[in-house]
Amino acid sequence: MKRGASDRPGQGLTRGLTHYGDAGFSLYLRRSFARSMGYSRELLARPVVGIADSRSGFNNCHRHFPELIEAVKRGVLAAGGLPLDFPTVSLGEVFLAPTSMMFRNLMAMDVEEMVRAQPMDAVVLAGGCDKTVPAQLMGAASADVPAVQLLAGPMMPTSFRGERLGACTDCRRFWAQYRAGKVDERGIEEIEGNLATTAGTCAVMGTASTMAALAEALGMALPGTAAIPAVHADRLRAAEASGRRAAELARAPLRPSQVITARSVENALRVLLAIGGSTNAIVHLSAIAGRVGAKLELARLNELSDSTPVLVDLKPTGQHYMSDLHAAGGLGAVLRELEPLLHLDCMTVAGETLGERLAREAGAWVDRSVVRPFDEPFQKRGGLVALFGSLAPNGAIVKRSAADPALFEREGRAVVFASLDDLAARIDDPQLDVNADDFLVLQNAGPKSGAAMPEAGYLPIPAKLARAGVKDMVRISDARMSGTAYGTIVLHVSPEAAVGGPLALVRSGDRIRLSIERRRIDLLVGEEELARRRAAWRPGVPPSRGYAKLYMEHVLQAEHGCDFDFLRRA
Repeated sequence: MKRGASDRPGQGLTRGLTHYGDAGFSLYLRRSFARSMGYSRELLARPVVGIADSRSGFNNCHRHFPELIEAVKRGVLAAGGLPLDFPTVSLGEVFLAPTSMMFRNLMAMDVEEMVRAQPMDAVVLAGGCDKTVPAQLMGAASADVPAVQLLAGPMMPTSFRGERLGACTDCRRFWAQYRAGKVDERGIEEIEGNLATTAGTCAVMGTASTMAALAEALGMALPGTAAIPAVHADRLRAAEASGRRAAELARAPLRPSQVITARSVENALRVLLAIGGSTNAIVHLSAIAGRVGAKLELARLNELSDSTPVLVDLKPTGQHYMSDLHAAGGLGAVLRELEPLLHLDCMTVAGETLGERLAREAGAWVDRSVVRPFDEPFQKRGGLVALFGSLAPNGAIVKRSAADPALFEREGRAVVFASLDDLAARIDDPQLDVNADDFLVLQNAGPKSGAAMPEAGYLPIPAKLARAGVKDMVRISDARMSGTAYGTIVLHVSPEAAVGGPLALVRSGDRIRLSIERRRIDLLVGEEELARRRAAWRPGVPPSRGYAKLYMEHVLQAEHGCDFDFLRRA
């Protein structure tokens, strides 16, 4: 059989031949079936660029992917590669129960195994909705095949009755008004139809936008591509460029393990703090780092937070939207302000170091109403801090940039909800014993709770207090919250209640002390009483089959990224 240029072992269609006991037959058979799709021998001789396509009818963020994927293919073909798209698990944030977080690791495994099992020399990872980007980066880091992250891009905000609206900080603002009786049924229905009106991810600095920014900061997405709106022509050009670059990497490999390093993870942490990004990013970035053997230490987060100001005026911390950040200069404008604090020797998938990129972009125009200068920041300290103490020995997270500073240093009485069902049943009960100075506490909403750490940490203000004008309270849980949310909310309390952590021992009426300045959260209950409660605590009944069983047996706590123990690199 005549052999072509791509018949060199390990390139193009010759990669990972299916085992039939005869390698020549395996390649002959593979080509035969590939040619049934109408490909010429010339195309089949090229390096293969896979395109991991995470679209789904249950994922509104990705409804523009057919056009986006075609643009990727153009870039691959123009650079002499063969583009082959393949489906993966898709995680539509609001369409999954109990939460998309439970299935992030499943998608990461899917991406890893399909990239490794199928014959591709490089891959473009097309994703955007909250958990898809971290899942793709986790899978790519483990497979360690050259990869370029292509982001979906954010939605555009909508003009509505004289103001701009966008998912999903505005979603929460209007829902709070509805709960307080300030918006009626007809009003909330009208607002519902005007919050999310284009393709793309949430229009604010929520989890999806945060992870897009971190993908670029890590060096896994091409420079300037994080903030481009989903419906902008530049998003299609970014897709074409991503395909072209992936085809180049197929010939001159630069692997994720060379891009995602301890130093680039620290760069991403700096960016996370400077953009006022989502608390969820701590969990996801820890999981991504764990796939390459790096560690994200919460104590180090605090050190960085105190020396990294918030530079970006975007909702939920500020007032603007992601489309404004793109028009203002994109993530590059933020990186240039942070340049003295960054590891500039970190390599990017563009084939240049971060320092080389920033030197190339020096002097670019920036809209200072959106991206502030380093010495004139939007907020003087970083958006996130980690708390420790007797209630959270292994740590907890608070987004101080989206919280009320008047609640940062205080002691309060606990009002405890034992589960999500308990919360739903009692939060709006007129007889609930609660006042504005109390601390709302939710238990059993962490990784191993059965609820799989949903975005339930944004506990609603009790209806009777909301109607009285209360807009914020201290809220504490082992759950997560949406990156689009705001409030004085302590999250990711670890160890969680479901494994018998101190959070499980809190009772209504207990006193809790919170100090953002001292980075502490403490349960003010004597050790003798805690020992009595600990002896009476019993774990829940674990699931008996399927992915839920695998998840429950192997998921780690929040400080380890809620990854599976067997997927992290030691």
